[in-house]
Amino acid sequence: MARLLAHARFIIGALALMFVVAMAMPTAAQQRNPDNSVNPTASSVKEDQLLQQMRIINGRGSIPDAKSYNLEQPAGRDWRQFHDVTLHWIGAIAIIGMLAALVLFYLIRGMVRIQAGRSGRTLVRFNAFERFVHWMTASCFIVLAVTGLNITFGKTLLLPWMGPEMFSGWSQWGKYAHNYLSFPFTLGVVLILLIWIAGNIPNSIDLQWIKRGGGIVGNDHPPAYRFNAGQKMIYWIVVLGGGAVAASGYLLMFPFYVTDIAGMQLSQIVHGTVAVLFVAAMLAHIYIGTIGMEGAFEAMATGEVDLNWAKQHHSLWLEKEQARTGPNESESQARAAATPAE
Repeated sequence: MARLLAHARFIIGALALMFVVAMAMPTAAQQRNPDNSVNPTASSVKEDQLLQQMRIINGRGSIPDAKSYNLEQPAGRDWRQFHDVTLHWIGAIAIIGMLAALVLFYLIRGMVRIQAGRSGRTLVRFNAFERFVHWMTASCFIVLAVTGLNITFGKTLLLPWMGPEMFSGWSQWGKYAHNYLSFPFTLGVVLILLIWIAGNIPNSIDLQWIKRGGGIVGNDHPPAYRFNAGQKMIYWIVVLGGGAVAASGYLLMFPFYVTDIAGMQLSQIVHGTVAVLFVAAMLAHIYIGTIGMEGAFEAMATGEVDLNWAKQHHSLWLEKEQARTGPNESESQARAAATPAE
């Protein structure tokens, strides 16, 4: 009996020793692992190592939305860096840089005048529907630009001045305006694409217009059809840029219907970057259409332009219009011919 008991103790001790050795082997293997992988159950693990090993750290939950189980998404840190730092720099450089360039250009060049003076005769450049589409899109764009820039720069520029309560109210109504006015803006971009695409296809005349400075640099005024190269650039910026901000914006307005969190972050990066560059480009467009060029604003204000303005900036278009309707066909020209120019 004593010998049997001794054998039992020996067997139990051997099994216990084997168990201890088996438990120690993973730790030893981890220490000798040449690929420097991370053991998340170790007593001391660096957070950066965990984030590098795992794209998303998941927890557990009981609600149907499995996305809510995500405890940590390392890519979100890159997005936050872009939103809080990089986008601010892109927007500030693009918008402030464009404003500074336009002020400097105006001080050097001044307004582009109608060299031959006003003739007192006009012709129709844009009809009522074209002007309606332009002003609907433009007015929506202004509200979208102001409310969108508030999202990026509002806390830095407006919050200290307005105070928390007023800034919160302003931001809330700005969000509503930004969301709802996106629909007529998108409609306007689509209509602009359809009604003016025929006149905005690049051609060889555009290359000559660019080489000669387009009448903006110097006093040379190269011929152009209804839309010159500069206006075609603005057209495609509106169509492509407006399309990009609209598409990315709707992904943000209706989150997770189409894409996941990574797609949402990418949409925000595209939306913010294209939007601030879009605003900078539109500042140049507004400048040329107002104080930058004499007679340009009238094209969208009344739909008519002076005959000498058309000769100076769009001579090929004027020739086609006169060949189609005759030089004194419109009512506005008849009225102007009956009334001496001042």
